[in-house]
Amino acid sequence: MRGRPIYEEQTTMRIQLTIGDQTATATLEQNPATRDLVSMLPVTLRMRDLFEREKPGPLPRALSGGVDPVFTYAVGQIAYWPPSHDIAIFYAHDGATIPRPGLIPLGVLDTGLDSLADAGEDFEMTIAAID
Repeated sequence: MRGRPIYEEQTTMRIQLTIGDQTATATLEQNPATRDLVSMLPVTLRMRDLFEREKPGPLPRALSGGVDPVFTYAVGQIAYWPPSHDIAIFYAHDGATIPRPGLIPLGVLDTGLDSLADAGEDFEMTIAAID
Protein backbone atom coordinates (compact mmCIF):
# COMPACT_ATOMS: atom_id res chain seq x y z
CA MET A 1 0.00 0.00 0.00
CA ARG A 2 1.38 3.39 -1.02
CA GLY A 3 1.46 6.34 1.33
CA ARG A 4 -0.56 9.46 0.66
CA PRO A 5 1.35 12.34 -0.96
CA ILE A 6 1.87 15.35 1.23
CA TYR A 7 0.74 18.65 -0.30
CA GLU A 8 1.30 22.10 1.07
CA GLU A 9 -1.94 23.94 1.50
CA GLN A 10 -2.04 26.75 -1.04
CA THR A 11 -4.10 29.72 0.05
CA THR A 12 -4.41 32.90 -1.93
CA MET A 13 -3.76 36.06 0.04
CA ARG A 14 -5.39 39.25 -1.16
CA ILE A 15 -4.69 42.79 -0.04
CA GLN A 16 -6.40 46.15 -0.38
CA LEU A 17 -4.48 49.32 -1.13
CA THR A 18 -6.22 52.54 -0.08
CA ILE A 19 -5.24 55.97 -1.39
CA GLY A 20 -7.57 58.65 -0.08
CA ASP A 21 -11.08 57.49 -1.06
CA GLN A 22 -9.77 55.21 -3.85
CA THR A 23 -9.04 51.50 -3.42
CA ALA A 24 -7.20 48.84 -5.37
CA THR A 25 -6.92 45.11 -4.74
CA ALA A 26 -4.07 42.72 -5.34
CA THR A 27 -3.21 39.04 -5.06
CA LEU A 28 0.06 38.15 -3.36
CA GLU A 29 2.45 35.45 -4.46
CA GLN A 30 3.22 32.49 -2.22
CA ASN A 31 6.75 33.17 -0.94
CA PRO A 32 8.59 33.99 2.32
CA ALA A 33 8.84 37.73 1.51
CA THR A 34 5.06 38.07 1.09
CA ARG A 35 4.46 36.18 4.33
CA ASP A 36 6.77 38.69 6.04
CA LEU A 37 4.91 41.60 4.41
CA VAL A 38 1.58 40.21 5.64
CA SER A 39 2.97 40.14 9.19
CA MET A 40 3.24 43.98 9.01
CA LEU A 41 -0.32 44.62 7.86
CA PRO A 42 -2.03 46.98 8.09
CA VAL A 43 0.69 49.45 7.21
CA THR A 44 0.58 53.01 5.84
CA LEU A 45 3.39 54.07 3.51
CA ARG A 46 4.49 57.41 2.08
CA MET A 47 4.57 56.80 -1.69
CA ARG A 48 6.09 58.83 -4.51
CA ASP A 49 6.40 58.64 -8.28
CA LEU A 50 9.60 57.31 -9.84
CA PHE A 51 10.57 57.37 -13.54
CA GLU A 52 6.90 57.89 -14.50
CA ARG A 53 6.51 54.10 -14.30
CA GLU A 54 6.29 53.11 -10.63
CA LYS A 55 5.09 54.21 -7.22
CA PRO A 56 7.59 53.17 -4.51
CA GLY A 57 7.43 53.70 -0.77
CA PRO A 58 9.59 52.53 2.13
CA LEU A 59 8.40 49.77 4.43
CA PRO A 60 8.99 50.18 8.19
CA ARG A 61 11.65 47.45 8.02
CA ALA A 62 13.35 45.10 5.59
CA LEU A 63 11.50 42.04 4.37
CA SER A 64 13.07 38.68 5.12
CA GLY A 65 12.89 35.48 3.15
CA GLY A 66 15.07 33.99 0.48
CA VAL A 67 13.36 34.68 -2.83
CA ASP A 68 15.18 34.74 -6.17
CA PRO A 69 15.20 38.27 -7.61
CA VAL A 70 13.88 39.22 -11.04
CA PHE A 71 15.31 41.88 -13.35
CA THR A 72 12.20 42.67 -15.39
CA TYR A 73 8.74 43.84 -14.36
CA ALA A 74 5.20 43.97 -15.70
CA VAL A 75 2.54 46.65 -15.44
CA GLY A 76 0.51 45.94 -12.31
CA GLN A 77 3.33 44.09 -10.57
CA ILE A 78 4.05 44.66 -6.88
CA ALA A 79 7.67 44.10 -5.93
CA TYR A 80 10.20 44.75 -3.19
CA TRP A 81 13.45 46.68 -3.80
CA PRO A 82 15.82 45.47 -1.03
CA PRO A 83 18.41 48.31 -0.97
CA SER A 84 15.90 50.92 0.24
CA HIS A 85 13.26 48.55 1.71
CA ASP A 86 10.75 49.96 -0.79
CA ILE A 87 7.63 48.28 -2.02
CA ALA A 88 7.02 49.37 -5.62
CA ILE A 89 3.96 49.10 -7.82
CA PHE A 90 4.52 49.42 -11.57
CA TYR A 91 1.87 51.34 -13.54
CA ALA A 92 3.73 51.80 -16.84
CA HIS A 93 6.53 50.07 -18.72
CA ASP A 94 9.45 51.93 -20.28
CA GLY A 95 11.35 48.87 -21.54
CA ALA A 96 14.13 49.23 -18.96
CA THR A 97 15.47 46.32 -16.96
CA ILE A 98 15.99 46.45 -13.22
CA PRO A 99 19.60 46.75 -11.98
CA ARG A 100 21.14 44.42 -9.40
CA PRO A 101 20.18 43.30 -6.83
CA GLY A 102 16.85 43.03 -8.67
CA LEU A 103 13.28 42.97 -7.44
CA ILE A 104 11.58 40.46 -5.16
CA PRO A 105 8.16 39.67 -6.68
CA LEU A 106 5.31 40.11 -4.21
CA GLY A 107 2.10 40.08 -6.22
CA VAL A 108 -0.04 41.70 -8.88
CA LEU A 109 -2.82 44.28 -8.85
CA ASP A 110 -6.27 42.88 -9.64
CA THR A 111 -8.08 46.24 -9.69
CA GLY A 112 -7.30 49.94 -9.32
CA LEU A 113 -4.25 50.42 -11.55
CA ASP A 114 -5.58 53.74 -12.88
CA SER A 115 -6.23 55.06 -9.36
CA LEU A 116 -2.67 54.27 -8.39
CA ALA A 117 -1.22 55.79 -11.57
CA ASP A 118 -3.24 58.99 -11.02
CA ALA A 119 -2.37 59.30 -7.30
CA GLY A 120 0.27 61.97 -7.92
CA GLU A 121 3.86 62.56 -6.90
CA ASP A 122 3.52 62.24 -3.11
CA PHE A 123 0.74 60.43 -1.24
CA GLU A 124 -0.05 57.99 1.55
CA MET A 125 -1.20 54.46 0.82
CA THR A 126 -2.51 51.95 3.35
CA ILE A 127 -2.10 48.25 2.69
CA ALA A 128 -4.41 45.88 4.56
CA ALA A 129 -5.30 42.20 4.29
CA ILE A 130 -8.66 41.32 2.78
CA ASP A 131 -10.52 38.74 4.87
